[in-house]
Amino acid sequence: MKLLLKAFRNGLGAIIAFVSWIIPVNKIKRSAKEQKKVDAQTVNIEMYQFFGCPFCIKARRAIRRLDLKIITQDAQNRQGAARAELIKANGKPQVPCLKIIENGKVEWMLETAEIIAYLEKRFG
Repeated sequence: MKLLLKAFRNGLGAIIAFVSWIIPVNKIKRSAKEQKKVDAQTVNIEMYQFFGCPFCIKARRAIRRLDLKIITQDAQNRQGAARAELIKANGKPQVPCLKIIENGKVEWMLETAEIIAYLEKRFG
């Protein structure tokens, strides 16, 4: 039963991710100079995520809309390094999770709404 539920959840997540991918987002418009500056600021930002998670999809759509070059880390693999790092930092594999490194300090942001608000405020 547990395996069936997991397969259903993964299948539904894949469908949601596909639909999200085919529905376009209106990307923010920036000059090449502004975009280069934004790209430099996103070098030290990563998002830990599960591919089919609806909350992760919502955060990825915000990243796409804001035209940000943020690396995503797959935290779904139970034996993966990304998941281990996420659990070590936060005590649980909650996603989406934004890892922000600034001035030698690491900040972890766990809530979807908080992540989107941060990205909007900083890059919107």
